[in-house]
Amino acid sequence: MKKNILYIALSILISSCVSTKSTLKNVDDTAPDLVVNSNNTFEIKLFSTDKKYGYDKDYPINIFYQTSKSDANQERFLNALAGPKGEKISYTKLESCCPFPTKRSDMGAGFLDVYELKWEGQKKPVVLYLNIYEKGVLMVPFGLRLKDK
Repeated sequence: MKKNILYIALSILISSCVSTKSTLKNVDDTAPDLVVNSNNTFEIKLFSTDKKYGYDKDYPINIFYQTSKSDANQERFLNALAGPKGEKISYTKLESCCPFPTKRSDMGAGFLDVYELKWEGQKKPVVLYLNIYEKGVLMVPFGLRLKDK
């Protein structure tokens, strides 16, 4: 009996945390598939002019999960980036947050991965939101560059 009550309470809690309507503004199921370069980073040709892209939880970088290693696409994206003057960046995953509904998860919900980026001479670390559940046009976030090859 106690297990049933606990299960029901847990189910209500989980379902109440996820809205039935997504707040994500930049999902694009027609976006081209991601291309991996020979150095195991994503081929990125576009630069975002939108200061919210990647920096705002409603405008995450959508890198669509297509691999058995859950953090492979995050690494492929982040390893392609450099600081504003071409500086080498380091990154750390801070947390997963911000649940949203998605059909691409067995739970019916996805979470954004929050990464902190640092480079030499930086005044304040950069925080980016990455989404492995949805597709979108892949771009370099405003203020960052592509790593030299």
